[in-house]
Amino acid sequence: MEIPQRDGDGYLIERDAWTPEIAQAMAEADGLALNEVKWTHITKAREYYEAFGVVPPIRKFAKYVEADQKEIFKLWMTGPMKPITKYGGLPKPTGCV
Repeated sequence: MEIPQRDGDGYLIERDAWTPEIAQAMAEADGLALNEVKWTHITKAREYYEAFGVVPPIRKFAKYVEADQKEIFKLWMTGPMKPITKYGGLPKPTGCV
């Protein structure tokens, strides 16, 4: 699968090009495996964005998905909102993520 053009941080330049298959291809190209829990985070972040028009900060996101913030960090092994939004075809998060 050909991945649409991405910016220097790996985010899709044209967010409307996002599909689950493109997200999977982006993650594979970046050497990341997306398991069921990560997919849940991605879909919930997209749901949150559609409902509120913003990318949630990690505290609100953890509460939204009813998960422990530390466990989300452990799962993603980094600031979780960056990969969640990148593979979710969402805008880059701002502030502490």
